[in-house]
Amino acid sequence: MSHSTVRAASAPAAGERPDPKRWAAAIVMILAALLDMIDGSIVNTALPSIGRGLHADPAQLEWTVSAYLLGFAATLIISGHLGDRYGRKVLFLTGVAGFAVASLASAVATDPGQLIAARAVQGVAAAVIMPQVLGSLRTMFTGAERGKVFAIYGAIAGIAVATGVLLGGVLTDWNLFGWGWRTIFAVNLPLAALVLVLGALWIPGSRERAPGRINVVGNLVLAASLVAVVLPLVEGRTNGWPLWGWFCLAGGVAGLVLLSVVQSVRRTPGPVLPTSLFRNRAFSAGLLIQMLFYGAMSGFMLTFTIWLQSGQGYSPAQAGVLMVAFSGGTFITAPMADGLVVKFGRVVLLVGGLVLAGGFFWVQYAIEQAASAHTGAWPLVPGLLVAGAGLGFLVVPLANVVLSAVPERIAGGASGVFSTAQQFGGALGVAVIGNVFFSNISTDLTDGISHAGPWAVGALLVCALLCLALPRTAVGAHLEDPGAT
Repeated sequence: MSHSTVRAASAPAAGERPDPKRWAAAIVMILAALLDMIDGSIVNTALPSIGRGLHADPAQLEWTVSAYLLGFAATLIISGHLGDRYGRKVLFLTGVAGFAVASLASAVATDPGQLIAARAVQGVAAAVIMPQVLGSLRTMFTGAERGKVFAIYGAIAGIAVATGVLLGGVLTDWNLFGWGWRTIFAVNLPLAALVLVLGALWIPGSRERAPGRINVVGNLVLAASLVAVVLPLVEGRTNGWPLWGWFCLAGGVAGLVLLSVVQSVRRTPGPVLPTSLFRNRAFSAGLLIQMLFYGAMSGFMLTFTIWLQSGQGYSPAQAGVLMVAFSGGTFITAPMADGLVVKFGRVVLLVGGLVLAGGFFWVQYAIEQAASAHTGAWPLVPGLLVAGAGLGFLVVPLANVVLSAVPERIAGGASGVFSTAQQFGGALGVAVIGNVFFSNISTDLTDGISHAGPWAVGALLVCALLCLALPRTAVGAHLEDPGAT
């Protein structure tokens, strides 16, 4: 969300009646958010089937995941500004329609290139939807009602992760109408149609419009830089790590640095990467934790799913059921995470990072110790449960801890950058860990996991160490000094 979104979230003027359709509108918008929440995980369990159906090579499988994440990351910040400026309802309905069209294009794709392009558009559309959902929930509700609606949103988000993993496997195995993996995209169409109709009827139009200009050039530079970083990492192994890839990677990093510097010196309107954020030690550490965590999880889950199905003969549905164990661990610890952080502060997040790393190591160890061609589920379940429990302690309170150290006047920009880092980190993780995996599977997919797993575990151990740079307490008054910790 942009900063103006946060300002618009103030309580209504005295005597102003809340919108009578606000709860109906909230249900519709949360249903739309499910399109993104489920789509982020539904593809993983279907990836091996997609690879076989479209004859996709490893790099193309990585792009199937990364294109969505990059499209989301590159569009998120500007879509929040657009919603503030031109009205969230219009942007919301446009995003849902775009997501439906992209889902249809994904379902009918006949080659990997078409699917990757459609997935990128899906990510862009999801990034248009999500800031409008969060911004609208903040403006439609106040006081206790706002807390209640965000609690509902958070609970559904947690369920959606597990649902997506399971649904991807079940729909692929079900093979409705002979569509196979294409069903995971086609299922979005009736939900999107329902949201469009009900959204047009029930969602109120924005009554406030943010002033100022939108930094179009800055957002374009951001998008190009993110793609320039990930492109050579995904394509490098297939093409023998050519010189152009290294130049592209260096150009992407330089673009991000220059964007931040130029905006600081020239004080451009609507800065995409507010420099003051990065002078805040707590925010910078939290940003790295977010990127490393999401990268480690996305990369590990990609390789683990491929190993299960292509290496061990699990069906998509069996793989989906097994992966629910990971979500089960999160369900156990997530409800208690915030309360523990209030008492013990950043130590809870540090422990969460260590437990998550230990769970992934446990899974890798169980894989390497398996003697049979088809590994039973039970040796893998404890590690997945432990990893999920660690995720609940680390990720659930992370945004609250980090953003509490950010001054109120830049809280909206901080939220947008934080969410962008999550998606970009996921794309990087898929590229890096996926490359390590596919580079070491010449004889056995287990060798790929043995080499890729330590990268994920190492990234999570770094996350745990970075937690020491977070504020000692969980939640505090917004600081006025951007360099305070």
